[in-house]
Amino acid sequence: MPHVITQSCCSDGSCVYACPVNCIHPSPDEPGFATAEMLYIDPVACVDCGACVSACPVGAIAPDSKLTDKQLPFIELNAGFYPERPAGVKLPPTSKLAPVLPAPQVRRGEAELTVAVVGSGPAGMYAADELLTQKGVRVNVFDKLPTPFGLVRAGVAPDHQHTKGVTKLFDRISKQPRFTFYLNVEVGQHISHDELLKHHHAVLYTVGAPNDRRLDIGGMELPGTATATETVAWINGHPDFAGLDVDLRHERVVVVGNGNVALDVARILTANPDDLARTDISDTALAVLRGSAVREVVIAARRGPVDSAFTLPELIGLTSTAEVVLDAGDHDLVEQDLATATDTLAKAKLEILAKLPVAAELTGRPRIRLAYRLTPHRVLGTDRVSGVEFLRTGTDETVRIEAGLLLTSIGYRGAPIADLPFDEADAVVPNRDGRVIDPATGAAVTGAYVAGWIKRGPTGFIGTNKSCSMQTVSNLVDDFNAGLLADPSARPALLDNLIRSRQPEVVDARGWRAIDAAETARGEEQGRVRVKFTDVADMVAAAAAPAAPLAKRLLAGLLR
Repeated sequence: MPHVITQSCCSDGSCVYACPVNCIHPSPDEPGFATAEMLYIDPVACVDCGACVSACPVGAIAPDSKLTDKQLPFIELNAGFYPERPAGVKLPPTSKLAPVLPAPQVRRGEAELTVAVVGSGPAGMYAADELLTQKGVRVNVFDKLPTPFGLVRAGVAPDHQHTKGVTKLFDRISKQPRFTFYLNVEVGQHISHDELLKHHHAVLYTVGAPNDRRLDIGGMELPGTATATETVAWINGHPDFAGLDVDLRHERVVVVGNGNVALDVARILTANPDDLARTDISDTALAVLRGSAVREVVIAARRGPVDSAFTLPELIGLTSTAEVVLDAGDHDLVEQDLATATDTLAKAKLEILAKLPVAAELTGRPRIRLAYRLTPHRVLGTDRVSGVEFLRTGTDETVRIEAGLLLTSIGYRGAPIADLPFDEADAVVPNRDGRVIDPATGAAVTGAYVAGWIKRGPTGFIGTNKSCSMQTVSNLVDDFNAGLLADPSARPALLDNLIRSRQPEVVDARGWRAIDAAETARGEEQGRVRVKFTDVADMVAAAAAPAAPLAKRLLAGLLR
């Protein structure tokens, strides 16, 4: 009964190190790890010990006999990653045990390493975890929102609750005694980079890539245009997007771009609101979806089916939960690409696409239509979006699609950080393995480090940030051991006083747990995972509320 990794895999890599027989690949030390769509368990080598199940932070691994009907395709997907071998041979000939990478060791006598981590998303929390593997380190984590965990809270679709389960790991990290949260504190506004360096040996930025790449065509200024990322944030109740105008009174929505975020938006916009009502979707989004007139979401891509940007696991998940169709012409494109495809993953995607039904007339049930070789030309409408005009890619043929809402999903860009250099072309902070460098001299900027998307660009998945952060932390500790980082000039206690003098509404770990408890309690009243606060003032008020009696808190913990 081999175990199987399913679509909610986050590529964290913990399962790789937990496996005693090296049957999970690619491992973090292998070249394909950073770009892998997911990890795969070798069904021949698996000894059914279950160690990977306990190690997985998002509950993505299960025995093949306990998979749901929707997860059954992952049996073949996991097995297909590995080469055939003679009977009785458990491991591929080139297989070797994945090395357990040692934690960096602080070696400066009695000196205590103090690090400020800016950003509390996956990269920041993984970095904090790596730093706190030893006693001689203190970590202060800053975030401009009163709630932590970044895109896990605000960017993962609400119907992917297993993926959001990684926050349980992050919560455990935040409870370590040398960890401190400074939430609702914006670095660059409430405290500067130089001031952080006065209180820490180093500042590690894990601020992601917060900006969307914009579509540069006429009409994008019209009401009824937005980005898929903004829409997912609105769906998740992010306070910066709680007031986003998402008009679903028209029967069709067009999404430009066909990556995983585009699929997420399309799936939510066509889902049964009663199913979403059990998740942590925002009340505002749920109410709008209940009144939606949308009957079709068109996901339009510039290139052909073989170049589809979505991952195979997401496609399997989408086609198992939603009605997905193709036009007859796009079906022909799929067949043409399938006949010449050589890449294993691309071929697997095409085989699924080839089985999709041909689009008929719209019916009462909302559906998703995948469309290919459409290059956006202009947005149609006067006072508001009424449609999109495309050019058939590589030709002068125009294709018009009527729609009341246009969402773009064509990538992300990092934003400049005050007092640090910035590479405008790649939209990252220039760095060498996480050490920030001055592009003019090529020298390292003392005490400044990066991890996550602001370091490597918007690539990878939640767990990819683990190996990325490990690399940066290893270099940071090496620099500390070598005496390259200046000791803080201010006493540790002065940092808390400084921050509270400038931001009286700072939220600490206790405050976050009060917010978490309040949201969970609100959810329990409605039979939901949680009901989120979507206003910063409400979050701050919940954070300041008196703690519940100990017995009540213990009971709540047992029930979760």
